[in-house]
Amino acid sequence: MAHSGVAYWDVRPVVRDAAALLGNIIVKISVVKSALMLGVACGSVLAGSAAFAQDAAPVQEQAAPAEGLGDIVVTAERRSENLQKVPLSVGVASGDALRAYTAGGDDTLLALSGRVPGLYVESTTGRIFPRFYIRGLGNIDFYLGASQPVTIIQDDVILEHVVLKSNPVYDVRQVEVLRGPQGSLFGRNTTAGIIKFDTNKPTNDFESRASVSVGSYNSVSLDAGVGGPLIKDLLSIRLSTLIQHRENYVDNAFAGVSADNTATPRKDAMGGFDDRNVRVQLALTPGERFTLDLSGHARWYDGTSTLFHRGALKKGSNDASAEPRNTVSLDEGNDNPQSYNTYGGSARASYDFGPATLTSITAYETTSGFSRGDTDGGAAANFPVRGVANGFGQSQGQIRDLDQWSQELRVAGTPGGRFNWQIGGLYFDNRDITDFYQRAFFLTGTARNPNNWVRLHDVNTSWAGFGQISYELMDKLTVTLGGRITEDKKRTELLKTADQANSAVTYRGRRDVTLKSTKPSWDASILYQASPDISLYSRIAQGFRGPTIQGRSAVFNSDFSTANSETILSWETGIKTRLLDNTLSLNATVFGYRVNDIQLNGNDLNGNGILFNGNKAEAYGMEAEANWKPVPNLTLGAGLSLLHSAIRDKTTEVQVCALNNVVVCTPSRVPRAVPGAFGTTYLVKIDGEPLPNAPEYNVDLTARYDQPLGNGGRAFIAGDFNIQGYTQFVLYKTKEFTANGNFEGGLKIGYAAPDDAYEFAVFARNITGEKNLKGVIENYMAAVFNEPRIIGVSLSGKFR
Repeated sequence: MAHSGVAYWDVRPVVRDAAALLGNIIVKISVVKSALMLGVACGSVLAGSAAFAQDAAPVQEQAAPAEGLGDIVVTAERRSENLQKVPLSVGVASGDALRAYTAGGDDTLLALSGRVPGLYVESTTGRIFPRFYIRGLGNIDFYLGASQPVTIIQDDVILEHVVLKSNPVYDVRQVEVLRGPQGSLFGRNTTAGIIKFDTNKPTNDFESRASVSVGSYNSVSLDAGVGGPLIKDLLSIRLSTLIQHRENYVDNAFAGVSADNTATPRKDAMGGFDDRNVRVQLALTPGERFTLDLSGHARWYDGTSTLFHRGALKKGSNDASAEPRNTVSLDEGNDNPQSYNTYGGSARASYDFGPATLTSITAYETTSGFSRGDTDGGAAANFPVRGVANGFGQSQGQIRDLDQWSQELRVAGTPGGRFNWQIGGLYFDNRDITDFYQRAFFLTGTARNPNNWVRLHDVNTSWAGFGQISYELMDKLTVTLGGRITEDKKRTELLKTADQANSAVTYRGRRDVTLKSTKPSWDASILYQASPDISLYSRIAQGFRGPTIQGRSAVFNSDFSTANSETILSWETGIKTRLLDNTLSLNATVFGYRVNDIQLNGNDLNGNGILFNGNKAEAYGMEAEANWKPVPNLTLGAGLSLLHSAIRDKTTEVQVCALNNVVVCTPSRVPRAVPGAFGTTYLVKIDGEPLPNAPEYNVDLTARYDQPLGNGGRAFIAGDFNIQGYTQFVLYKTKEFTANGNFEGGLKIGYAAPDDAYEFAVFARNITGEKNLKGVIENYMAAVFNEPRIIGVSLSGKFR
């Protein structure tokens, strides 16, 4: 809406949703109330007598002093700083919090979704292809060469390809989410933000930690790290590992003849995984000025790609409660196997010249593997439309080889004075060969293109120069300016076409496409330290995402689809506080942005997933985070995000859900029918629609209570609860392809030994057994669900 030329936010829907949210919270939390009361009672019995001498360990903070909250130190500006004095919006999750979320074997990246305000993570391609969204800005494209506006950085190394972004996080110290465009500090440009993972590093003294858990479906998770000096004061090492396992627990009920074989129903056919990871780090410190950090890692993953439940959604409703979570009926895909091996290494060298420090980061990543699945989510014969079987059949994406190189050089002035500066440069190179296979694409009962697989060669190169200066203009007032110039170049070459069964070549599209763009980006911020406990800041930034090519369309004998560069102008202003004698931290930010030429993904007239540029998208909202320690043994946490987003494009139309000339869902707008060679296609406009996978609100609540015991140990109970607001999964509004009020909770009850030497606990993830809708396949009314409830026990310890 608009009033007098000024953007106007109609608060009535927000108030209505807030009221519904409050009721939802009350209802959901009442489900676990009895478990919480039982845990408190158990803690009291163990206590014997109350003695409030031991402080609680915060759920999402570093170790805290007995009478208040501990400081959170971040490196969002490539130097160690107190979070409260950083002039941009940064969300933080501790390594301990992340390990609690993944005790049941959950994906370490998907588990972060909603745990930091403004961050949403989902996947419809299993554990090897997470998609990230910050403040609603992301990319729903499932193409293996897809570009995302969120950058992942692990230990200063850029992970750009979607499969590399799936590298699990383990033995991690801290997670930082930098919201909004980044580019003047970090090597890879981004429009939505950065998720930065910092692992535990080698130390000059022996240090180790480990956590292991066992739960439902024989789920096992081991996250451990051990290290210390090899040569005192010269060379240190740290070995880290993550091993996650789950047995198959989903039945395949299909019985009959398929294109693969004659099948009978199979118990426990899919859903399991083995994810094995190892990392070794070496730290060389031959003197006071020079340091060299070497790191190498490997991942061996075998599991199940995402399971689509065809027909779980019924026309006119998004209620999929009648669909069994643990049963599918897939006639193809060989039970949806998925397997990837990933290796990588980096060298970080730094030399302190006195007034400035030179840092070089060289990194290499490589991966190969495949993901196969029954894309329509069910046996085509079981879902006829007008008496005709319909389905895509089996699909497979396979990376035969991927190599990513990155080289970053950075010179930074010695921090600590009124003036801080740094400049740097980046060269990035990613090359891969990828196969796409799609069996029999049915539109009117006839296979449109049998024997349809293609091989693509993708190349992405980029160089950039960047820098930032920060100056304290006067006491308590600091101004920061940053700039960047980036060239991003992409090329996709078709090495093999989707030939007909008789080897006839029918592809008539482009076979070699190159796109390149060079653009500047910048940011400016101001920070005012109103008092030692209150900081105010504002930031404005312009970001840039390079052009994108999608070659997968060739598998349907359609031309490549492309999207030109998008740019974003973003602003935010916020407050960071420490109140009530440092027992309460409260940070809040309001923001807005406009993305011009936004890159979107939808279906064309032939039903092919394609890239295109929309005119623009606009969004505004707020984020708030609080941690409160009302008494020494109780820590409470809360996170809230609110978002309103809208696509502004008067002309663009996308295909809606249809099979055999029948619209199978209920779009809110009347579709326009377009006759074609393969039947009638139905299109709707997307102007005014919210961005896909952009929750209107998200609430995250955490609590932990520690009861001191006579032996110096503690009995504790901890819980976390997350509620996700209205979320639209596709570009057009329907009654079916949305979720509202998704809820998940976790509970942990246990004993911590004196000095936290070890901890034993029982836990439950998704404690109420919620079956939340997390994604859809439109034409097949297919649903994707969240992880099942996992109940188990955990043991962790630290050894020095």
